[in-house]
Amino acid sequence: MNPVIANSFLLTPLTFYLGLGAVLFSLGAIGVLIRKNVIVILMCIELMLNGVNLTFIALGRHFQDLDTHIFTVMIMAVAAAEASIGLAIVVSIFRNFLSTNVADANELRG
Repeated sequence: MNPVIANSFLLTPLTFYLGLGAVLFSLGAIGVLIRKNVIVILMCIELMLNGVNLTFIALGRHFQDLDTHIFTVMIMAVAAAEASIGLAIVVSIFRNFLSTNVADANELRG
């Protein structure tokens, strides 16, 4: 048997990665819309960004384009900054209101 043909059966199809990325993004979007805890909302945003990263990497590998890796690293950097700044805001809100509920942050309006 030809090794190229035998190797092609071991590869996971692109649709699997695109489907998994869509499921991750959808779960994150549903979590952002439904949940009221700020920390859970931040985790759902991270889940959405990971779904986008998976899609970028899968499409980059399929089309053999290395630019998608650069975009993925940039998204990971933005996700890290979002997590650190978001967590600092959550700690500040928790110190003032002793709650991480989104409804309690309404009192911050001036």
